[in-house]
Amino acid sequence: MDTIVLKFGGSSVSDNIKLNIVAEKIKEFYKENNVVVVVSAQGKTTDNLLREAHELSNVPNERELDTLLSSGEQISMAKLSILLNRLGYPAISLTGWQAGIFTSETNQSAVVESIDTTRIEKELAERKIVIIAGFQGINEKGDITTFGRGGSDTTAVAVAAALKANKCYIFSDVDGVYSTDPNKIQDAKKISELSYEEMQDISNEGAKVLHNRCVEIGKRFNIPIITKSTFNNRPGSVINDKIEDTKVKSIVKNDNIILVTAKQEVYTPRMINRIYRKLLDNNIFINNIINKSTSNLEIQFTIKSAEFNKFENVITSEYPKLDCSYKNISKISIIGYGIMNDSDIITRTMQILDTNALEVLNIQTNESIIRIIFKDKLGDNILEQLHNELII
Repeated sequence: MDTIVLKFGGSSVSDNIKLNIVAEKIKEFYKENNVVVVVSAQGKTTDNLLREAHELSNVPNERELDTLLSSGEQISMAKLSILLNRLGYPAISLTGWQAGIFTSETNQSAVVESIDTTRIEKELAERKIVIIAGFQGINEKGDITTFGRGGSDTTAVAVAAALKANKCYIFSDVDGVYSTDPNKIQDAKKISELSYEEMQDISNEGAKVLHNRCVEIGKRFNIPIITKSTFNNRPGSVINDKIEDTKVKSIVKNDNIILVTAKQEVYTPRMINRIYRKLLDNNIFINNIINKSTSNLEIQFTIKSAEFNKFENVITSEYPKLDCSYKNISKISIIGYGIMNDSDIITRTMQILDTNALEVLNIQTNESIIRIIFKDKLGDNILEQLHNELII
């Protein structure tokens, strides 16, 4: 009998009514498969826990934050297991550590290092539906770790790889991967099939579709990933190793970026290196570094909005003389394997930027991405213009 993995996101398990819809989906798959289910926290649970933690501390201790946030997924798994057992389907819920998921030591962005599938396989052999709390594991110290927002996707694909499952389904309130954010652009088109490379680029550039590390794992172990809606039966999007001809597949606009300008009267080349290493030591990653320094220190770089509080805390405590200013900006990424070889794509893109008199901070290109970072925060009308020009 084949083994499949089903992952259900927070919107799919947000209340008891939706849990019943999820249970019906699981029952259909269970007829002909061994079923492992991975669940996210219900609805806005993680956001609420984060908000409450930040009411107690501007920069919460990351070990304790992982312990707190992991509780959301545990609530979901227990509720779903209770429901399935009541419906007559044998189910058992397992936390990340009960499921044998071992991770690196890093809190908030841990990496799966290994999975001991002994417990999962034992329960499957007894024809139980195994429900695993997503987003979490345990490190060698015995501490709970989490994988970052969207990390339940990574749990699902990693478990599928460890079990050599046939497929991994990712269920949410969206019925596939779209050419751009369908909540922003009405004419966004669903992509029926795309490669691991294209999906990884879409995730890395800030689209909230799949956790980027889950796509890495899918590619490494050749696990087909199917994204579908929990609430309808329409075909979804399939992510596999297929690469098509040059074509723009998706355009991602990311507004969760802060441009930092840091100045100080004194400058030595080593200062930049020291600041950079200190931020890395605190798991703060900076990008797009521009060094304008001569006799005085003046550098610009970007950080993720989610890392701002931690960044500001490190800078204030470690470099009190560093004068930092901040600005919210946007990044637009045009994605499709081989698009760098089509000069017409970049030409049409630059025409739109010129027409709208947009000031660019940085342009980066590679085989599958044209990445444009702007000096200001853009409206969604620019995204719509690019989508109409390059995709529709």
